[in-house]
Amino acid sequence: MFQKINSKARANSDTGFGANSKSYGGRFINKNGTANVEKRGISFFNRISWYHIMKGMSAWKFIGILFIFYAGVNFLFAALYYLIGVEHLNGIEVNSISELEKFGKAYFFSAQTFTTVGYGAISPKGFFTNILAAIEALIGLLSFALASGLFYGRFSRPRAFIKFSDNAIIAPYKDKTALMVRLAPFKNTNLIDAEARMTLGMKVTEKRIKVNKFYFLDMELSKINSLTLSWTLVHPITEDSPLFGFTEDDFNDIEGEIIIHLKAFDDVFSSIVSTGTSYTFDEIKYGAKFDMMYTENHDNTKTILNLDKINSYTEKSI
Repeated sequence: MFQKINSKARANSDTGFGANSKSYGGRFINKNGTANVEKRGISFFNRISWYHIMKGMSAWKFIGILFIFYAGVNFLFAALYYLIGVEHLNGIEVNSISELEKFGKAYFFSAQTFTTVGYGAISPKGFFTNILAAIEALIGLLSFALASGLFYGRFSRPRAFIKFSDNAIIAPYKDKTALMVRLAPFKNTNLIDAEARMTLGMKVTEKRIKVNKFYFLDMELSKINSLTLSWTLVHPITEDSPLFGFTEDDFNDIEGEIIIHLKAFDDVFSSIVSTGTSYTFDEIKYGAKFDMMYTENHDNTKTILNLDKINSYTEKSI
């Protein structure tokens, strides 16, 4: 398929993406800003970082894994106590209870040992039972230290709490058109020195071979002092833009992607935070204009930022 690229646009080769189009599947960057890459060729445990996985997963999955680990470890040790014999646990009347109750008491003794609570109602006796209890207590101490570190790491992890619009738009801009993307902070954070970068990735036919081409898109404003309200990233489609001359049909027919990278300084974390997203050409609305997100309150003493309007736009003719 012929793909019209403005001859004045200059491709960039230092984007970190490969040029071979046949080796790429799907989009370059996922909507959450992560690379759309699956790594293979080495064992599963060698190609993943458990620390990054535990810090990056959702809160309910993290809590669920901790709960499953806690229940599973106690079930394992309860089974070992049961196999050794619950008669080696002081405080259990083995002759007056069922096998299920014996296992239940072994399980709760394991929970007390694992957490180092030790209520004293049940205690180990005999060499092997005491060895097992000592091993479980050590594993419990190490496990809770690890869990505490992960909790702190997740809580203190610097994050850019930025929400991007679901769609990019091609909107009227001065006497021409522009590619626009809207973003806004959605937490009570104070971001300063925010800087954004916009890159266009396209599959282009050169000498009958499809290759990936990347173009840095100039923006009307790429850096702002403070990110407190919404920010619309604007790439004016001038004669120097690789998108110059594109029609609505071109955006529907051509394989392309707009990649957004954003970084800012968070004065609470006292560090730079970053995030990103991407928009394939079928996620670009041609002929639209973002609606205003913020307004004054009833007595004109405060500005109201309506985050639920970040995706709100009005159709416009171009």
